[in-house]
Amino acid sequence: MAYGDGPDDKALQSAWHDFCVRLEEAGQRVFKDVNPGIGIQRADGFRYLTRNLTQAFDLALETKDTKFPLIHHFCGPTRGLGSDNADAIYLQAWIDGESVYKISGSRGSARFWNITVQGERPASGVLHEPFGDTPRANITGDELVTEWDGSFVLYIGGERQGPNWLPTTPDSRKLFCRQYFDRWDEEPAAYRIERVGMTAPPEPASPARMTEAMRWAGQFVYDVVDEWPDHLWNAGQLCNPEAINRFDAESYRTARSSQANWERDPAEIRRGRLLTMMRWALEPGQVLVLEFDAPSSFWMLTNEAIFGNAMDYRYRPVSYTPSRTAVDPDGRIRLVMADADPGYHNWIDTMGYQAGVVNFRNVLDPSLPELKTTVLPRAELDSFLPPGSKRATPERRTAQMLERFHAIQRRFRI
Repeated sequence: MAYGDGPDDKALQSAWHDFCVRLEEAGQRVFKDVNPGIGIQRADGFRYLTRNLTQAFDLALETKDTKFPLIHHFCGPTRGLGSDNADAIYLQAWIDGESVYKISGSRGSARFWNITVQGERPASGVLHEPFGDTPRANITGDELVTEWDGSFVLYIGGERQGPNWLPTTPDSRKLFCRQYFDRWDEEPAAYRIERVGMTAPPEPASPARMTEAMRWAGQFVYDVVDEWPDHLWNAGQLCNPEAINRFDAESYRTARSSQANWERDPAEIRRGRLLTMMRWALEPGQVLVLEFDAPSSFWMLTNEAIFGNAMDYRYRPVSYTPSRTAVDPDGRIRLVMADADPGYHNWIDTMGYQAGVVNFRNVLDPSLPELKTTVLPRAELDSFLPPGSKRATPERRTAQMLERFHAIQRRFRI
């Protein structure tokens, strides 16, 4: 049998050709002006594409059938997108509004845990999949009823069943599952999902499903590089691209104005976090000091490459949370962003990149501290930081790296 012997050969080959063309077009977007021309950042752009190519058909085909749901890791140590949080686990599952689903497993001990039911995706003006949905229902870790060992059962859709239940509506389309971690010793949750009433296996993928999956996957891979960081910066709500190396006052006002939304907009409460971002650009030999009064809230910081993908948090100190951050004697936190180890505990590694984005989140607290930044030559760092700023010897840095590495392995069970 050869090409043309099957009635669907032409449609399938055409869909594959279009998919490959879309990948080629995506590769051209790596060279956009905002991505610095140094080799490691150009390479990172293509690594970003290949990492998301590995999940394109998981999202478009393998987990797409809502009658046979599967929970999918769409971010992790080998894949980042959408300004992902380095101290988070993000999961999703496609669902529909007519089925009943059962999630069972163990809660784990992440400091913040939630599952939201997402509604209809707007037709335009929103970020690419798997984002752009509005939370319609939510359950947090504090609300979840568990057994003594942390195990639980949660039902989604249909009539209420037991204490753990989330309603759906006709336009429900997916579940979004978050875990935010603070300490390295926190344990991840374990999940499994099934549709209640499954009595037979799914049908094999039809030519029509396969051609649609190729179209969806090609568009997804193109969008992840085309819309970052453009969509974020054009919106102007979280990050002002003109305010390089400083948190923009107007973006702050926008973020802080959403504090009031926590009182009047249930969707903001269901998201559970408030965030702001800063575009940074440093020359070799420069450092940036980010400082703020140590808050009592659960805050999280991640350093990202220019396309909104978290830097290599398996090995490098590119993310911080309260439990892992040293506070100076005056009650302020000072984080030092540099391309080489500055010898201080709170080092934000840039990995030698010359541009990126810092993402600052406050979790379950509708407020943000004043974030001050100072750029200076590396040679002036010691005199800038106050006496008592916690230092890190090479031996301690190695210990920190291994502690991070082992914790990330445990979180993602790798």
